[in-house]
Amino acid sequence: GGTIDDAPGEAFDKIARLIALPQPGGPAIENLAKSGDPARFKFPRPLLNRPGCDMSFSGLKTAVLRTRDALIADQTGLTKQDQADLAAGFQSAVVDVLAEKTRRAFVNYTSKVQRSFCVAGGVAANQAIRVALEHVSAENKAAFIAPPLSLCTDNAAMIAFAAAEQSSLRGPDDMCLSARPRWPLDTKQPAMLGSGKKGAKA
Repeated sequence: GGTIDDAPGEAFDKIARLIALPQPGGPAIENLAKSGDPARFKFPRPLLNRPGCDMSFSGLKTAVLRTRDALIADQTGLTKQDQADLAAGFQSAVVDVLAEKTRRAFVNYTSKVQRSFCVAGGVAANQAIRVALEHVSAENKAAFIAPPLSLCTDNAAMIAFAAAEQSSLRGPDDMCLSARPRWPLDTKQPAMLGSGKKGAKA
Protein backbone atom coordinates (compact mmCIF):
# COMPACT_ATOMS: atom_id res chain seq x y z
CA GLY A 1 0.00 0.00 0.00
CA GLY A 2 0.95 3.62 -0.36
CA THR A 3 -0.30 7.09 0.41
CA ILE A 4 -2.66 8.46 -2.21
CA ASP A 5 -1.93 12.02 -1.13
CA ASP A 6 0.31 13.14 1.73
CA ALA A 7 2.70 10.93 3.61
CA PRO A 8 1.99 10.77 7.36
CA GLY A 9 4.89 13.09 8.14
CA GLU A 10 3.57 15.69 5.69
CA ALA A 11 0.17 15.48 7.35
CA PHE A 12 1.75 16.08 10.77
CA ASP A 13 3.55 19.17 9.43
CA LYS A 14 0.41 20.58 7.82
CA ILE A 15 -1.77 20.00 10.89
CA ALA A 16 0.86 21.63 13.09
CA ARG A 17 0.69 24.73 10.89
CA LEU A 18 -3.13 24.67 11.02
CA ILE A 19 -3.15 24.79 14.82
CA ALA A 20 -0.26 27.27 15.11
CA LEU A 21 2.45 24.87 16.26
CA PRO A 22 6.13 25.16 15.29
CA GLN A 23 7.88 23.07 12.66
CA PRO A 24 8.78 20.26 12.39
CA GLY A 25 5.19 19.33 13.09
CA GLY A 26 5.70 15.74 14.21
CA PRO A 27 7.46 16.44 17.52
CA ALA A 28 5.27 19.48 18.19
CA ILE A 29 2.04 17.51 17.79
CA GLU A 30 3.35 14.53 19.74
CA ASN A 31 4.42 16.67 22.70
CA LEU A 32 1.18 18.66 22.83
CA ALA A 33 -0.99 15.55 22.34
CA LYS A 34 0.24 14.21 25.68
CA SER A 35 -1.93 16.82 27.44
CA GLY A 36 -4.86 16.43 25.04
CA ASP A 37 -8.04 14.38 24.93
CA PRO A 38 -7.99 12.18 21.80
CA ALA A 39 -11.72 11.44 22.15
CA ARG A 40 -12.97 15.04 22.27
CA PHE A 41 -13.24 15.34 18.47
CA LYS A 42 -14.52 12.51 16.27
CA PHE A 43 -12.05 12.58 13.42
CA PRO A 44 -12.35 10.11 10.50
CA ARG A 45 -10.07 7.13 9.92
CA PRO A 46 -9.70 7.44 6.13
CA LEU A 47 -9.98 4.39 3.87
CA LEU A 48 -10.56 1.91 6.70
CA ASN A 49 -13.92 1.13 5.09
CA ARG A 50 -12.18 0.03 1.89
CA PRO A 51 -10.09 -3.10 1.37
CA GLY A 52 -6.37 -2.88 0.83
CA CYS A 53 -3.44 -1.10 2.38
CA ASP A 54 -3.54 2.28 0.64
CA MET A 55 -3.79 5.37 2.84
CA SER A 56 -5.11 8.89 2.48
CA PHE A 57 -4.87 11.73 4.95
CA SER A 58 -6.53 14.57 3.01
CA GLY A 59 -9.99 13.94 4.51
CA LEU A 60 -8.52 13.83 8.00
CA LYS A 61 -6.73 17.13 7.43
CA THR A 62 -9.97 18.68 6.19
CA ALA A 63 -11.80 17.43 9.29
CA VAL A 64 -9.20 19.01 11.57
CA LEU A 65 -9.36 22.27 9.59
CA ARG A 66 -13.16 22.46 9.86
CA THR A 67 -13.07 21.68 13.56
CA ARG A 68 -10.43 24.36 14.11
CA ASP A 69 -12.45 26.90 12.14
CA ALA A 70 -15.61 26.10 14.12
CA LEU A 71 -13.75 26.58 17.40
CA ILE A 72 -12.33 29.90 16.24
CA ALA A 73 -15.77 31.10 15.09
CA ASP A 74 -17.37 30.12 18.41
CA GLN A 75 -14.77 31.59 20.72
CA THR A 76 -12.64 33.93 18.54
CA GLY A 77 -9.52 31.81 18.88
CA LEU A 78 -8.00 28.54 20.03
CA THR A 79 -7.18 27.82 23.64
CA LYS A 80 -4.11 25.80 24.57
CA GLN A 81 -6.45 22.94 25.49
CA ASP A 82 -8.14 23.16 22.08
CA GLN A 83 -4.73 22.83 20.43
CA ALA A 84 -3.83 19.86 22.63
CA ASP A 85 -7.14 18.11 21.94
CA LEU A 86 -6.84 18.71 18.20
CA ALA A 87 -3.29 17.35 18.24
CA ALA A 88 -4.31 14.30 20.29
CA GLY A 89 -7.34 13.55 18.10
CA PHE A 90 -5.36 13.88 14.89
CA GLN A 91 -2.48 11.74 16.17
CA SER A 92 -4.91 9.07 17.39
CA ALA A 93 -6.53 8.88 13.95
CA VAL A 94 -3.16 8.49 12.20
CA VAL A 95 -2.10 5.80 14.68
CA ASP A 96 -5.32 3.86 14.09
CA VAL A 97 -4.93 4.03 10.31
CA LEU A 98 -1.27 2.97 10.32
CA ALA A 99 -1.95 0.11 12.74
CA GLU A 100 -4.91 -1.25 10.77
CA LYS A 101 -3.16 -0.96 7.40
CA THR A 102 -0.18 -2.78 8.89
CA ARG A 103 -2.47 -5.58 10.12
CA ARG A 104 -3.82 -5.92 6.59
CA ALA A 105 -0.31 -6.02 5.17
CA PHE A 106 0.53 -8.91 7.49
CA VAL A 107 -2.53 -10.79 6.21
CA ASN A 108 -1.36 -10.27 2.62
CA TYR A 109 2.20 -11.26 3.45
CA THR A 110 1.82 -15.00 3.76
CA SER A 111 5.37 -16.04 4.70
CA LYS A 112 5.53 -17.36 8.26
CA VAL A 113 9.33 -17.75 8.39
CA GLN A 114 11.42 -15.14 10.20
CA ARG A 115 8.86 -12.40 9.73
CA SER A 116 9.97 -8.89 10.60
CA PHE A 117 8.49 -5.45 10.33
CA CYS A 118 10.60 -2.31 9.95
CA VAL A 119 9.46 1.25 10.52
CA ALA A 120 11.73 4.17 9.63
CA GLY A 121 11.65 7.86 8.80
CA GLY A 122 10.63 10.87 10.83
CA VAL A 123 7.27 9.39 11.83
CA ALA A 124 9.12 6.41 13.35
CA ALA A 125 10.15 8.77 16.17
CA ASN A 126 6.52 9.17 17.26
CA GLN A 127 6.10 7.01 20.36
CA ALA A 128 2.35 6.47 19.93
CA ILE A 129 2.89 5.21 16.37
CA ARG A 130 5.88 3.13 17.41
CA VAL A 131 4.03 1.43 20.28
CA ALA A 132 0.97 0.68 18.11
CA LEU A 133 3.07 -0.84 15.33
CA GLU A 134 5.12 -2.82 17.83
CA HIS A 135 1.87 -4.32 19.17
CA VAL A 136 0.73 -5.21 15.64
CA SER A 137 4.07 -6.89 15.00
CA ALA A 138 3.76 -8.89 18.22
CA GLU A 139 0.21 -9.95 17.27
CA ASN A 140 1.64 -11.32 14.04
CA LYS A 141 4.70 -12.92 15.64
CA ALA A 142 7.07 -10.65 13.74
CA ALA A 143 10.25 -8.99 14.94
CA PHE A 144 9.83 -5.23 15.25
CA ILE A 145 12.72 -3.17 13.90
CA ALA A 146 13.05 0.58 14.32
CA PRO A 147 16.10 2.82 14.41
CA PRO A 148 17.04 4.64 17.61
CA LEU A 149 15.20 7.93 18.03
CA SER A 150 18.39 9.87 17.31
CA LEU A 151 18.40 8.40 13.79
CA CYS A 152 14.71 9.03 13.07
CA THR A 153 15.17 12.30 11.30
CA ASP A 154 13.96 14.06 8.19
CA ASN A 155 13.70 11.67 5.22
CA ALA A 156 15.71 14.04 3.01
CA ALA A 157 18.58 13.98 5.51
CA MET A 158 18.50 10.18 5.63
CA ILE A 159 18.49 9.93 1.84
CA ALA A 160 21.40 12.37 1.65
CA PHE A 161 23.32 10.26 4.18
CA ALA A 162 22.61 7.09 2.20
CA ALA A 163 23.83 8.86 -0.96
CA ALA A 164 27.04 9.93 0.80
CA GLU A 165 27.64 6.33 1.90
CA GLN A 166 27.05 5.04 -1.64
CA SER A 167 29.33 7.70 -3.07
CA SER A 168 32.14 6.69 -0.75
CA LEU A 169 31.79 3.08 -1.94
CA ARG A 170 31.52 3.61 -5.69
CA GLY A 171 32.43 7.21 -6.46
CA PRO A 172 30.28 10.06 -7.70
CA ASP A 173 27.10 9.37 -9.63
CA ASP A 174 26.87 10.22 -13.32
CA MET A 175 23.57 12.07 -12.63
CA CYS A 176 21.83 10.47 -15.63
CA LEU A 177 18.91 9.07 -13.60
CA SER A 178 15.76 11.20 -13.72
CA ALA A 179 14.22 12.07 -10.37
CA ARG A 180 11.01 10.18 -9.63
CA PRO A 181 9.60 11.37 -6.29
CA ARG A 182 6.73 8.85 -6.11
CA TRP A 183 8.42 5.72 -7.38
CA PRO A 184 6.15 2.76 -6.56
CA LEU A 185 7.48 -0.30 -4.74
CA ASP A 186 5.39 -2.55 -7.00
CA THR A 187 5.62 -1.43 -10.63
CA LYS A 188 3.13 -4.10 -11.76
CA GLN A 189 0.24 -2.50 -9.88
CA PRO A 190 -1.83 0.23 -11.59
CA ALA A 191 -0.87 3.80 -10.79
CA MET A 192 -2.58 5.12 -7.65
CA LEU A 193 -3.02 8.68 -8.93
CA GLY A 194 -3.86 8.14 -12.58
CA SER A 195 -2.00 9.72 -15.49
CA GLY A 196 -0.87 13.26 -16.05
CA LYS A 197 1.10 15.01 -18.80
CA LYS A 198 4.23 13.08 -17.87
CA GLY A 199 2.57 9.68 -17.62
CA ALA A 200 1.22 7.59 -14.78
CA LYS A 201 1.89 8.74 -11.25
CA ALA A 202 2.79 6.26 -8.52
